[in-house]
Amino acid sequence: MKSLNSFPFEHFPKTDRPVAADTVTRRSFLRRFGVSATALGLAASARAQDRSIPGLQRVPEDPAASSGWKPVSERKIRVGIAGYGLCKFGAAFGFQNHPNVEVVAVTDLFPERCTELAKECRCAQTYPSLEKMVQNDRIEAVFVATDAPSHVRHCLEVLKHGKHVASAVPAVFGSPEDAEQLFAAVKQSGRRYMMFETSCFHEDLHAMRHLYQDGALGKLIYSEGEYFHYMEEPLASYKEWRVGLPPQWYPTHSNAYHVGVTGGSFTEVSCLGMPSRIAHLQPANNRYANPFGTEIALFRTSEGGMSRMAVSWDTPGYGGEMGRVRGQKGSFYDKYEGPTANLANTRRPPLPPGVPAGGHGGSHGYLMDEFVSAILQDRHPLVNIAMALNLTVPGIIAHQSALKNGEVMKIPQYKL
Repeated sequence: MKSLNSFPFEHFPKTDRPVAADTVTRRSFLRRFGVSATALGLAASARAQDRSIPGLQRVPEDPAASSGWKPVSERKIRVGIAGYGLCKFGAAFGFQNHPNVEVVAVTDLFPERCTELAKECRCAQTYPSLEKMVQNDRIEAVFVATDAPSHVRHCLEVLKHGKHVASAVPAVFGSPEDAEQLFAAVKQSGRRYMMFETSCFHEDLHAMRHLYQDGALGKLIYSEGEYFHYMEEPLASYKEWRVGLPPQWYPTHSNAYHVGVTGGSFTEVSCLGMPSRIAHLQPANNRYANPFGTEIALFRTSEGGMSRMAVSWDTPGYGGEMGRVRGQKGSFYDKYEGPTANLANTRRPPLPPGVPAGGHGGSHGYLMDEFVSAILQDRHPLVNIAMALNLTVPGIIAHQSALKNGEVMKIPQYKL
């Protein structure tokens, strides 16, 4: 099944004319909105050329992506960036390109990476660690793109110094107790926190969210998401944290296909795991004693519906981040089907001039701009601390359920 990433919404011309969804087929979608087969071929080509990390692929840049953009402020936020590892995320989200941002400092534990990060971010000031960098009083906000096990510790350190913080996924790493500590720290700080969950700004999920908010889907009866990332050999990682990683400890790319659509949560879970033939996913060969290469979770949602979320390191073939939803009024499986809706509302917002959409289905620039705008407007960002934990913690509980052969377990709830 092809993702809606094959149908790039940012190429759709704006229109105020509502569209009857039951008349929208793949062919009529292309004809109505002027999306050419060539554009679809470019998106497919981009996927084919970057399969090393499924889901990381870029989409063709839209020359009109900044059309209609208006600044919310003339102020520049002074940002520090931490981390430039395997995915080079420190520079990948484009802080250095935003007209309302000045990157004033960067850090990485490895000097050569730190030098490269500084060059990419056009920044002269470097630090040997995040702990040193956050002592710089000029810095107002920090993007934490360090190893996953350090996210909570680093975010707490940033908040302790009175700065806003954004984090790569996951928000916490295998610990519900860390989730409680981070939640309390963010609320107490009065600062803005955001997790950069890429699926939340995929073109299809963004469309689902707006259709849901407009009432076109109704309550969701069923949703499903998948993060398929074949790892016969674990990817390089700081202190080898990816070796034997429990699949549901990295759940946000899939869980977003419910939580990122509705803003709701999962209340309980039964999860089953499949033992793996892969060497590093044998419990004796990894620090997590994790036996599973695939974990499939069935969640009860806060709306009373059901959601199936799959994460797998053990399935060769097409991979990436994908999902679909079925509601009481309409559904979204590659396309919207339901009552008449204004599909113009599903178009992603314009990007600031010079900010590329970037990787993970063209989500990077949108995530960064959302964080910057939330600070400038003094509001909660889309993936705030509550949503971040409602995306992350259910996977931790799901893994516990899998270790107990699918025992139904309650999930902590987070609300602002």
